[in-house]
Amino acid sequence: MTTDRESDQLLVERVQAGERQAFDLLVSKYQRRLMRLVSRIVHDSAEAEDVVQETFIKAFRALRHFRGDSAFYTWLYRIGINTAKNFLVTQSRRTPTSTDTDAEQAEAFDEGDQLRDINTPESMLASKQIAQTVNAAMDALPLDLRTAIVLREIEGLSYEEISDIMACPIGTVRSRIFRAREVIAEKLRPLLDMPVDKRW
Repeated sequence: MTTDRESDQLLVERVQAGERQAFDLLVSKYQRRLMRLVSRIVHDSAEAEDVVQETFIKAFRALRHFRGDSAFYTWLYRIGINTAKNFLVTQSRRTPTSTDTDAEQAEAFDEGDQLRDINTPESMLASKQIAQTVNAAMDALPLDLRTAIVLREIEGLSYEEISDIMACPIGTVRSRIFRAREVIAEKLRPLLDMPVDKRW
């Protein structure tokens, strides 16, 4: 049985040998995960889709240079993050310091299921507020902290993988994740310290 990394490498080699359809398999495998990551950097979904598409175009063009020193998805995520950052620069947009997160976004939050308690309307409302607060706190983080926490908590990557993707030492990754968690915890503290029936 081959690992994910090995099966990706086989597909890469097929693309490098001229089999373009093998790249379609890589696209279908990573498109949703890449979109989830890019959406955390570029908040407009149509623009995020453009960035994801551009990422795959860049990856396809650069694939002949890919040697497999890192996992394919690590390499792809690095291209995606850099493409998203470049997009923000060309749009002359700064990372927003505050965002209006609506209930739909909170519902779509990947960790939302773990936060929801369906026992009472009060606890459901409190859980929705927690999800909204987490989303807003993550969106307001500086780009490097946001990227690190998304890769760790939402994508579930190891510190080593994040270090590779973000091209920085593991110590820097740990520090960014720690700082991001501190900011999110600080935003959540007022909600968590308050009795459930007083949270709205």
